[in-house]
Amino acid sequence: MFSGEWFSCLLQFLILVPGALSCYLPVKNRMRFSAKKTIALCCSAAVLFSFAAASAVTVWDVSPNTVGMPILAISFFLYRQTVRLDFPRALAIYVGVCAIETFPVQFGNIADMYFNSDTEIMTLQGCAVLLGSSCLMLAAFVLPARERFSKAVDELDMPKLWYSTTVISVTFLVFNILAVPASYDVVRGSRLRFLFPMFEIGALAVLITIYVLFYGIVMSIAERVKLENRSRQLEMQASRFRELQEYMKQTERLRHDFKHSVHILARLAENGDLDGVRTHLDEYEQSLNEHAYVSYCANSALNALFGYYRNIAESSGIKTDWRIELPEPLTVSELDMAALFGNIMENAIYACTSLPEGQRYFSLVSEIRHGNSLYIVSTNSFDGKVLKNRDGSYRSSKHGGQGTGLSSIAAAAEKYGGSSRFYNSDKEFYTDVVLKV
Repeated sequence: MFSGEWFSCLLQFLILVPGALSCYLPVKNRMRFSAKKTIALCCSAAVLFSFAAASAVTVWDVSPNTVGMPILAISFFLYRQTVRLDFPRALAIYVGVCAIETFPVQFGNIADMYFNSDTEIMTLQGCAVLLGSSCLMLAAFVLPARERFSKAVDELDMPKLWYSTTVISVTFLVFNILAVPASYDVVRGSRLRFLFPMFEIGALAVLITIYVLFYGIVMSIAERVKLENRSRQLEMQASRFRELQEYMKQTERLRHDFKHSVHILARLAENGDLDGVRTHLDEYEQSLNEHAYVSYCANSALNALFGYYRNIAESSGIKTDWRIELPEPLTVSELDMAALFGNIMENAIYACTSLPEGQRYFSLVSEIRHGNSLYIVSTNSFDGKVLKNRDGSYRSSKHGGQGTGLSSIAAAAEKYGGSSRFYNSDKEFYTDVVLKV
């Protein structure tokens, strides 16, 4: 079993090790475990898969590709268990690395072509070229992937854009699988002996250029989204400031007029008119409540966000019951928290408007439990109509596509080591989120 052919096959499959490490370079901020534990797990799994694959190929006399495809599928499943990423981003990274790793395989095939081999199992020379070029590419991409592409992974939540890169990567991956010559003798006896290596190097350069351009596009989109969010936050804060100014003016008037109320209450008390006293106090209390200023939390940006959506809810005839508790000072990204609560409130308010006024209500509760976990529970009324995918996930009722708001909520929860759950009854929609703070 442990023959020279088995050893060559093992070396051929050991490309899984640098490939596995490459998958984690752009997700340094999204790993579920420590870097050391993750490296140990992925390297152990890659070596184990390599031994199993080499044994399967030599014992059952099957093609390496026949064994490799199921291993790649299983590896992707394991990869998702070790990172906090939604499916589009995880798939784009994984397939992108697979596409890149097909080029070292082709370089190994080219080496075998020059070493006059014509078997499915690479020679030792071909395996050396394969592993050497794969490790060199891993070393070359360490800094760009960790410092730059990780920003794109963290900041861009646009599933369609990630899926588009997956399509490009799949194109190159399939091309390289199909481009392996059926017989090296045909290549050696023609111009392809020189053109094939140059073509592979050119294709690799094109793919890298596409990834670099994708990074530039992603960062420009992310910067624009940041500016739009910042502008929206400033508008909310300005609106909240005007509301505060109006509150101060109203309370100043009430304080000024309070002396008149004192005279009225004194006269009513002298006359023994207790009903009149109660009536006047009730009217005064109602006047105070009408001009009350609600502060939801200590963070000014989030306070403005809550006030903004509270005004929208009230103007839409939605009965609200909000109890907000957040860590002070805020221990997570202000932008992430704003996006999380913003999506929850926007979705709930939109769903409430599907019902006639009088049936609209929206309950939102956030509280800190166990000292480091923020629990968010949202309950809103809606018309009971939902759209779902085959896997049970919700589709947008606005445009029928994937629900971006819900996926953004889930991504924010996963980013901070938490979870999210969405479900509904005939009359209510529920959103439960927990994250570490």
